[in-house]
Amino acid sequence: MTKGLWELVLQGVWTTVQLLVLSALLATAVSFVVGVARTHRLWIVRFVAGFYTEVFRGTSALVMIFWVFFVLPPAFGWQLVPMWAGTLALGLTYGAYGSEIVRGALNAVDPAQREGGVALSFTPWQRMRLILLPQAVPEMIPSFCNLLIELLKGTALVSVMGMGDLAFSGNLVRLALQESAEIYTYVLLIYFVIAFALTRLMRGLEKRLKRGVGKDPLNEAGAREAKRAETTGVGAAGGGVA
Repeated sequence: MTKGLWELVLQGVWTTVQLLVLSALLATAVSFVVGVARTHRLWIVRFVAGFYTEVFRGTSALVMIFWVFFVLPPAFGWQLVPMWAGTLALGLTYGAYGSEIVRGALNAVDPAQREGGVALSFTPWQRMRLILLPQAVPEMIPSFCNLLIELLKGTALVSVMGMGDLAFSGNLVRLALQESAEIYTYVLLIYFVIAFALTRLMRGLEKRLKRGVGKDPLNEAGAREAKRAETTGVGAAGGGVA
């Protein structure tokens, strides 16, 4: 490829990274707000949060992009630029999936932790901020990592708006060179490199957070084995009777 075509591809990579960061930030905010709301004591709050989750999980992200970009402007008399339209559609859609991750992690916290907060006269917000979230967030990271990779791949959908992301730029280069195999191989490799970097970053974050709450993910298997040995009387590493 010529220098000009490579620059076009790199511009597409930058656009994809921008879209990924913005939509991930929106999806994270939506995930925590809706996920926490789904554990609220008031049924109406749980109902509204659940309704949002079911609607956005049950609709196509591609159709949502079309709806935000083509349907909202005539309905409300304003126009979103492609970047913000893509951010809104992807953030709201993937945020609905993320809210289930948050809800599940919060519900997985030992009920005794909640009861301890009540015994200490903590408000619901204090229990959430000081007790539940510090224990639940590290358990969310692997699932959020998978969701982030899915979001990265979902950014290719914005090419339907004519937005110059990686997929759109790769298609322009393919049309210019009439070389599908070479161009799309490059595009696949670029997506893989970005996804691999995100995976390593999220794994590092998971280890750091788990150490912050007294858990080392590298030693969790050994801890489980030690607990099994303690409760069953069977040696963890083939130990015998002295």
